[in-house]
Amino acid sequence: MPLQLDMECVQGLPMWCASSSVIDRRLFNGYKRANKRRRSNEFLAGYDFLDTSKGLFHVYVSYNSSFSRDNGHHSMTVLRVARLVNMASTAYLKQVLSGVNAEMRLEFLKEMPKAAIKMKLDLTTLLDALFFTWTVQLLLPVILTYLVYEKQQNLRLMMKMHGLKDGPYWLISYSYFLSLSGAYVTFFAVFGSLIGLDIFRLNSYVIQFLFFFIYINLQIVLAFLLASFFSSVKTASVISYIYVFGSGLLGEALLKLFIEDTTFPRPWLVIMELVPGFSLYRGVYELSEYAAAGSYMGKPGMQWGDLNDPINGMKDVLILTSIEWILLLLVAYFLDHRPAWHPIFLFGILSTKHSSPSYRANPRSRRVFADMAKDDVFLEQKVVKRLLKEMDTRNMIICHNLKKVYRGNNRNPDKLAVRGLSLALHKGQCFGMLGPNGAGKSSFINMMIGLVAPTCGTAYIHGMDLRKDMNEIYASIGVCPQHDLLWETLTGREHLLFYGRMKNLSGAALVKAVEESLKSVNLFHCGFGDKSVSKYSGGMKRRLSVAIALIGNPKVVYMDEPSTGLDTISRNDLWNIIKRAKKECTIILTTHSMEEAEELCDRLGIFVSGNFQCLGTPKELKTRYGGTRVLTITTAAEHEEVVARLIAELSPSAVKVY
Repeated sequence: MPLQLDMECVQGLPMWCASSSVIDRRLFNGYKRANKRRRSNEFLAGYDFLDTSKGLFHVYVSYNSSFSRDNGHHSMTVLRVARLVNMASTAYLKQVLSGVNAEMRLEFLKEMPKAAIKMKLDLTTLLDALFFTWTVQLLLPVILTYLVYEKQQNLRLMMKMHGLKDGPYWLISYSYFLSLSGAYVTFFAVFGSLIGLDIFRLNSYVIQFLFFFIYINLQIVLAFLLASFFSSVKTASVISYIYVFGSGLLGEALLKLFIEDTTFPRPWLVIMELVPGFSLYRGVYELSEYAAAGSYMGKPGMQWGDLNDPINGMKDVLILTSIEWILLLLVAYFLDHRPAWHPIFLFGILSTKHSSPSYRANPRSRRVFADMAKDDVFLEQKVVKRLLKEMDTRNMIICHNLKKVYRGNNRNPDKLAVRGLSLALHKGQCFGMLGPNGAGKSSFINMMIGLVAPTCGTAYIHGMDLRKDMNEIYASIGVCPQHDLLWETLTGREHLLFYGRMKNLSGAALVKAVEESLKSVNLFHCGFGDKSVSKYSGGMKRRLSVAIALIGNPKVVYMDEPSTGLDTISRNDLWNIIKRAKKECTIILTTHSMEEAEELCDRLGIFVSGNFQCLGTPKELKTRYGGTRVLTITTAAEHEEVVARLIAELSPSAVKVY
């Protein structure tokens, strides 16, 4: 059959190269660009005449099978070999035998029959850049959920209340995650090298170490940054896994196409690599490409000199991830220490719904508060003023005009949690605060342990100012919060060892203190101290929280309803522990039980609506206010005067409390 084919002749240009390495480089670059542009190779062949002279014809012919459509060795490729050899031999004869019409022709090549060989499973071809990207990024959900778990369970607040500052917390957590990530990636690289993966075996180990070291640091910083936006472990886990698998799939389906497209603008490619998952994919992609080329040509993969190759994107990735690592570290640390400037807060500023003005600027408020300050409360204020004037604050707790106002949102009125509280306590005293829920007891405790800042006033703990010396105060206080803040995976002994170290106990003194603490709260027997907290009952967790508050002999101990959830026997044992502890420290506790207050407290304060209604010893208060009854009536503001007149008619001697 006659065939009609369109033929096009292209002039081949000879190009002199100084060495064989230059020839190999040009052929490889031409092959790479040809594959990206989906067209034939830019370079036909390369000839290295080696030590050829007039008496010796020694040539090395390099050709690229990509010139054929199937990129393989078939009949057309075999014919090309003969033609390339003939071209070299003809050129040699013309140069040596000048003017003589001589030729040396190689007619054809024929492959010899060969036995069938078993297929070798090459894991490098099966495990592409997507697999390695997913494997490295799987550490992100682990780190993020750990950080959010501490935040969700208020464990970081608990550590802060026992003296752990923000700087050491960041340093310890960062070092732990860096060690974990480093061990993970090192094992991954060593195992891949042992089983013969070219991406690890052929590329420079120094480049691999630098790339993975920078990225795992960036990944840790990214986890710290994301942790400030989540308060639920489940939500953080789901979002992080979506990011890991989503960024990997987008890298394989989208970023890879842009990398191989030489017409795609390079600045846009760099902008896309600002996403840490994309920068990881680009780095792994470059390592795999150089490993594949090195395996094909029998040479090493990526080396330091290859970073200057304009086609190679590893240099951009290293620079970009290093800068991003430093910047995100600063941003994450800033957000962690300045919650008021959190982006969510900034968005709230732009909202049309603003909080209500200060309670001082709202004289028309319809809420009426009666002034029920008693003589003992006034006397306490005078004592505080005298002590402050004499500057006698050693071995004492002095609260001076402490106030806490929670600003109302969405036009709601402000909440006055604590109104001008003044109190003076000596060493060895146990002070109890009684009052209904919402009276402001927990707000007072939170101000004293530094969780919230007072709106007005201050307090002095053994001469240290609450507003200025909180870091020093943390080293001398113990806290038993209202809700147990414990790690479910740690044992009771491990909790006490950890908090004992934070109180500067070590060695034999630490072991002894832990043993005594476990015995004092009845967790030493039956091996309860060595069981994980997840297996503890509610009462056992409560006793452990009390033991944590008392370990290390703190100077001041705050207990927010310590006997909640305890049976009668455990409660009595706990009371005995507190009685022994108050000999060496000052204890402030809140409770709803008058029985507990009489048993433990040297002084009591009835706290209602953010204010003390009375102060004194349990015996004094019972003598002064015994035999009375409290009548609580809830009514609308416009009916308040009517109700007051009704009560006055029924009982003229009734006193309005609030």
